[in-house]
Amino acid sequence: MQLLKLIRYKNLLFIVLIQCLIKYVLFEAYQLETTLSNIHFGLLLVATLCIAAGGYIINDIFDVRIDAINKADKQIVSKYISEKMAYNYYIFFTATGVCLGFYLSNFVGYPGFSALFILLAALLYIYATFLKSVMIVGNGVISFLVATSILIVGLFELFPNISSQNIIQHKEVFSILLKYALFAFLLTLLREIIKDIEDINGDKNGGLKTLPILIGRKRAAMIVFVLAVFTTVLILTYMYTSLYRQTIAMLYFLFLIIGPLLYFCIKLFSAEKKENFRKLSSLLKLIMLFGILSLLLYKFDFV
Repeated sequence: MQLLKLIRYKNLLFIVLIQCLIKYVLFEAYQLETTLSNIHFGLLLVATLCIAAGGYIINDIFDVRIDAINKADKQIVSKYISEKMAYNYYIFFTATGVCLGFYLSNFVGYPGFSALFILLAALLYIYATFLKSVMIVGNGVISFLVATSILIVGLFELFPNISSQNIIQHKEVFSILLKYALFAFLLTLLREIIKDIEDINGDKNGGLKTLPILIGRKRAAMIVFVLAVFTTVLILTYMYTSLYRQTIAMLYFLFLIIGPLLYFCIKLFSAEKKENFRKLSSLLKLIMLFGILSLLLYKFDFV
């Protein structure tokens, strides 16, 4: 059970959910001929999960001192699992993810795709050891990695099958994936900054230079507010240009995404305590879940 907590199994379930919805809902709604069988798609899913799990582990290894302050009640490395054993788990998960990525890249006929898995694993290691202490850059790296977990499905499933007969349809679906990836990037960026505000005391003790530490909690919260408004405007623009004829889809986005985002912006102004920011972080996670589940609208032709 401690290992499951260490690899953030709840976050990994988000990856499982969105990748499965992309393949079995979005792609099927457009009746696309995909590259991977169910078994090979399962291997892609496992590869992605292993890389992400390795990232969580190495991050906790380097955060032992910080976590002792930020989340002493939830700390696992050094408390329940030794650092040596955590390193072994990190090597196992990361090596498994990279090897599966190498196999799948050769299977689809594009060996160069394997570099993506190596890049993701390397970025996660560099983030844990250095980038997290660089203002905004570390937040951006994590957000980019989350967005990549969406795009990687299109890369392996659609790209090898592109032909002159289906290129228009493939471009349309890939543009949808890009929109969802952007949505995931922005929401993750918001959540990462909120978590930095929440963990400001422990991060100071760990010598990090996060945005809230360098410019202050209130200024960092104002930046989050601006980003949240920008995200809301982007989604409203998407609704106006693409969903205006789909009543159910409009209502879904309005009540389950736009509404909670506006509520987030309002509550951000009164947030002062650590618990307030923790609740805001949970709200963003809920909004991300509703965003992922919106893919189901394609199954019923509501988009």
